[in-house]
Amino acid sequence: MLYNVSIMSFSTLGLSNEIIRAVTELGYTQPTPIQMQAIPAVMKGNDLLAGAQTGTGKTASFTLPLLQRLSESSHKNSQSEGYPPIRALILTPTRELAAQVQESVYQYGKYLNLRSMAMFGGVNINQQKRRLRNGVDIVVATPGRLLDHVQQGTINLSNIEFLILDEADRMLDMGFIRDIRRILKLLPRKRQNLLFFATFSDEIKGLAASLLNHPTMIEVARRNVTAGTVTQKVYQVDGNKKRQLLSHLIKQDKWYQVLVFTRTKHGADRLVEQLGQDRIQALAIHGNKSQSARTFALTKFKNGSLQVLVATDIAARGLDINELPHVVNFDLPNVPSDYVHRIGRTGRAGASGEAVSLVCPEESKLLADIETLIAIKLPRETITGFSSNPETKPEKTSDKRKMQPREFSQRTNRVGAKSGTKKPGTRGKIKRERPK
Repeated sequence: MLYNVSIMSFSTLGLSNEIIRAVTELGYTQPTPIQMQAIPAVMKGNDLLAGAQTGTGKTASFTLPLLQRLSESSHKNSQSEGYPPIRALILTPTRELAAQVQESVYQYGKYLNLRSMAMFGGVNINQQKRRLRNGVDIVVATPGRLLDHVQQGTINLSNIEFLILDEADRMLDMGFIRDIRRILKLLPRKRQNLLFFATFSDEIKGLAASLLNHPTMIEVARRNVTAGTVTQKVYQVDGNKKRQLLSHLIKQDKWYQVLVFTRTKHGADRLVEQLGQDRIQALAIHGNKSQSARTFALTKFKNGSLQVLVATDIAARGLDINELPHVVNFDLPNVPSDYVHRIGRTGRAGASGEAVSLVCPEESKLLADIETLIAIKLPRETITGFSSNPETKPEKTSDKRKMQPREFSQRTNRVGAKSGTKKPGTRGKIKRERPK
């Protein structure tokens, strides 16, 4: 079968006709920079340390050569009883990213005789066991669910030929380093390792040193920078007027497909409810949502039937939406590199996008840290009726107000003490919600 000449650059990378046919049908015309560098390195059998922002074609840069190498080499079926060994393991930080990568593996390899599956929590583990029992070549997994199968003896990692850590920086941020090291001890020493990151750190450097053998280093953009196709701006706003400003922007500018980030799960749910009161259709995804609810929200958002998707940082990993026009930081992230991850959801693969941050005075330090990381002074804008200056420190409580006595109820609490009394040294603890 003949292919368009513009696709020949893929064939020059050593990919088979079956793979080229699949990517052609997906509308791919030529490799992206990360693909042009990573594919030959993987095909040579080298370990790889690759830095690339989201939306650069990163998934294809490791999936295509992985499929090629697996299809070229024969796999000896295990004669022992139990679960057949898998050949390639791809680890991702979240369910959504695992599902997204698995979909890419399926689409790119649909004309090959290779079997793959996604493995993550929140779904019936018995269905996964049946798939593994029937034999799988490639598993795309989150660390936690993979270790569940290891503990139950339902996965065979003895013949792993390829290990890929996708978004390794996020896995480290989420505290998966112990799980990763446990998994590494279960794998054969002779294998090819690929490690992909979006933001570089000392932790990534340390993991690479312990995992990779004389790796090829690829970095298609400067570290910790934002895509040039994304227009960034800051709206200075009073903290109690953020929701009103967001609704104003959505309605006035007729925004559609708006991805909004909040710092906490509770904040995401509350914002969805408030937007609904403004007659703006919104759903939330976060760690407390069931997998079916998350999938439902993502599907509606991707097909354009949902105007606003409110997400926490972790839940949004793996979102892959073509030409997503708007990303809003309703709350600035506590970790500056998360800002890069967030706005990387838009402006992907050369498309234009807009990233808006709603910043109140209490977030001035977070904003300064972000600007230091990305080496950009973000432009400020104000809108009459909502404006505030984030560089202005919050006004301190006046001395007069501090001296006012507190009124306590004389009701008796459950242990018999009056509600206005406290035992010495027993301060009320603030329950902090971990972003998911």
